[in-house]
Amino acid sequence: MPQPEVTPRSDATGALPDAMRAWRVTQLGEPAEALALDTVPMPAPAAGEVLVKVAAVAANFPDVLLCRGEYQVKPALPFSPGIEFVGTVAALGDGVDGSAVGERVVGSKIGVLSEYAVLPASDVWTAPSSLSDAEAAGLTVAYQTAWFGLHRRAALQVGEWLLVHAAAGGVGLAAVQLGVAAGARVIGVVGSEAKAAVAREAGAEIVLVRGVDDLVSGVKAATGGHGADVVFDPVGGAAFDASTKCIAFEGRIVVVGFAGGTIPSVPAGHVLVKNYSVVGLHWGMYPGLRPDLIDTARRELTRLADGGAIHPVVDHVVPFERAPEALTALASGTTVGRVVIEVGS
Repeated sequence: MPQPEVTPRSDATGALPDAMRAWRVTQLGEPAEALALDTVPMPAPAAGEVLVKVAAVAANFPDVLLCRGEYQVKPALPFSPGIEFVGTVAALGDGVDGSAVGERVVGSKIGVLSEYAVLPASDVWTAPSSLSDAEAAGLTVAYQTAWFGLHRRAALQVGEWLLVHAAAGGVGLAAVQLGVAAGARVIGVVGSEAKAAVAREAGAEIVLVRGVDDLVSGVKAATGGHGADVVFDPVGGAAFDASTKCIAFEGRIVVVGFAGGTIPSVPAGHVLVKNYSVVGLHWGMYPGLRPDLIDTARRELTRLADGGAIHPVVDHVVPFERAPEALTALASGTTVGRVVIEVGS
């Protein structure tokens, strides 16, 4: 049933302000130098859009790349980073069906590191009631990326060996938890012993420490020589190269990103001889091309969250006024799980 018309200049608590605060990239560089806290006019939702009062934003590595001008999407300066959030619907544009003022939602769109954000109604969904704001803020990008990588691209099966690189990071922990929920046997690769404990707690059966353990021999030993049936790789570079040496017959390497800074070349001859697949995952294409699969992923993630099978790990929370610190911490590679920026209540 269509929603009754709602004026876009009011919310559940009364009239909206005329202006809001937003972090904006005013010059390209590291987050601490690139970002400025500005006061900007309050946006209003157009037809098919919702206005959301942002409660929390999860920092993502693409936010760092946006600040540097190294992301595949390059908005014109000045612009707001931030790509996923939790908040409350404050107003509806014309023709919106299925959203209601006051509903707690999560969603994703570049530009949400602000007190309010406007985005298409199709880009938000009801936040699982089992998760706090800090936890829910990091549910959309990391967990949908992991879900599509494991289930849509790799067709992960019960009992298969899953190798997850950067297993203590935001998307890596999501892949570990979803792999365990799917009945896979998970091997995690992390950067330190401290991070190893986090990966084990998330359900990794075996954890290898980069620079300490030999990845190839470790995977072969853990799997009795079988190798990894599925590799989830958001790192690239040496991690990808090592994966090609311990991939199982008919294994699948899912290329998710290149956080290590090096984009590897695919060894086509080796792919042929060892009979494995290298598949890419660009989650951002699915909302536009296969929204039906996005709906499926959302339902499944909500079910798993409410059932306790997945639980976003929060490293720490910073207040809105210190948002650049969150991106700097993320870029350092020392955090585990998500760093969350608390915007408002």
